[in-house]
Amino acid sequence: MSWLPDDFVHPVYVPVPDTALHLRPIREADTALDYPAVMGSRERLWEIFGPAWSWPKETMTYEEDRIDLLRHEKEIAAHQSFNYALLDEEETAILGCVYIDPPERTGSDGEVSWWVVDDLVDGEAERALDALVPQWIAADWPFQQPRYLGRDITWQDWLALPPTS
Repeated sequence: MSWLPDDFVHPVYVPVPDTALHLRPIREADTALDYPAVMGSRERLWEIFGPAWSWPKETMTYEEDRIDLLRHEKEIAAHQSFNYALLDEEETAILGCVYIDPPERTGSDGEVSWWVVDDLVDGEAERALDALVPQWIAADWPFQQPRYLGRDITWQDWLALPPTS
């Protein structure tokens, strides 16, 4: 059984209200924008995602990031999981990401997490994204029990839950 309905069509452009930013599915071609965003915020991202995902490693290379983005692009096309880049209007910079994944732990039908680059932490753009994501998931995604990792459950508590398989 698929985690999404067969006829589900994922959004391809999501404006972030009150900003000049938007979300769209990430692509391998975004590596030149993604790599500096991730590595420029790597220490904070490791504190968030490291225990669960072992990402982003201190030694991650540009090529490893490119391979990772190609994997994300293929998973999006297959509706296996979704990675949305947070981009400026001209798409000259990736400023964060939103991940929408099938549940790895019991108790939800979709797991959602997101981040912004260090420069946007505690600013208007982060607040706008924080407000948008749950509304967007409720409006455009077919989940009955989404879980917001690091938001409505700590990563540590999530890791302690039984796996789905």
